[in-house]
Amino acid sequence: MAAITLRQLAKRFGKTQVIKDIDLEIADKEFIVFVGPSGCGKSTLLRLIAGLEDLDSGEIRFDGAAVNDLKPAERGIAMVFQSYALYPHMTVYQNMAFGLKLAKLGKAGIDERVRKAAGILQIEHLLDRKPKALSGGQRQRVAIGRAIVRQPRVFLFDEPLSNLDAALRVQMRIEIAKLHRELDATMIYVTHDQVEAMTLASRIVVLNGGRIEQCGTPLTLYHHPANLFVAGFIGSPQMNFLPATIAAVDDREITVELANGMRLPVAVPDTRNAMIGQSLTLGLRPEHLQVDGNGIASLSGRIMAVENLGSESYLYVEQAHGTPLVVKSTGNASAGIGERISVGIPAHACHFFNADGVAVFGPN
Repeated sequence: MAAITLRQLAKRFGKTQVIKDIDLEIADKEFIVFVGPSGCGKSTLLRLIAGLEDLDSGEIRFDGAAVNDLKPAERGIAMVFQSYALYPHMTVYQNMAFGLKLAKLGKAGIDERVRKAAGILQIEHLLDRKPKALSGGQRQRVAIGRAIVRQPRVFLFDEPLSNLDAALRVQMRIEIAKLHRELDATMIYVTHDQVEAMTLASRIVVLNGGRIEQCGTPLTLYHHPANLFVAGFIGSPQMNFLPATIAAVDDREITVELANGMRLPVAVPDTRNAMIGQSLTLGLRPEHLQVDGNGIASLSGRIMAVENLGSESYLYVEQAHGTPLVVKSTGNASAGIGERISVGIPAHACHFFNADGVAVFGPN
């Protein structure tokens, strides 16, 4: 396997720069997920690592050795795409063995690798079938098996589960996580689905406009987003954002005033950069708000929509003065459309962002 170093990577398509001076260290055997909205550069970055796109500037190193000038086949990578790209006239066995035949591996070696990979993926009983006789999940397993048999230094996944239905996506997420543990491999995975990112990654790299917004463990990004973009992107439904102004500052506490005139006293780790009159954005995750109204303060409004999901419900609350709120409630909540509700704000739930969108003050 391999540790990967990216230094000042840049890539343009015509006049558009899609990758902008990216620096990143990926540890050996780590599972890194690139996530971000469409057009953020995540797939392009993966293709640069694979050698499928040429760099305009910068350097890529595997275990300290530069690979910029190496062809994809010489880098020791294996890639799994959104499209399964299986040969329809070949059996599963032949599809998995094809690359090894081109590499002129002996018959016994090919057979050993194919059957070992099939065992890991639990598709031994499918080896004699052709792709048309397989389900979507089975085809994706074959595509992954074709990567495993190459025994690459790095596995690259480009939105491999996008074509699967919801149930199969959950099942394949578990399979890929299990595969990483069993192979103890370096894996880089691209997705627009933050649930995949949160459940699979050792670390998540959040990309936006060709730049890295934040890189960290899933829980670090969830609890301590570096800026408004990350705070809004990580979490579903996304964080609520409310305009606020600092009304008072003490040694370990700031008091912010919301658009409706309500004041919230919040203990924060450091108030040295807090100034009275400073404009902030208050971030509140739907799952942290209290439908019983308990907290350091409460916001009231009228329910304009309810999403009942069985085990949980999401209430969309319209405030008389302020931004609408999304609030998570239990699945058996009796609140109905048009009903007035008081929503409590716990102190630990408050995230603050300055005028530039950078996280400041908390939470602890």
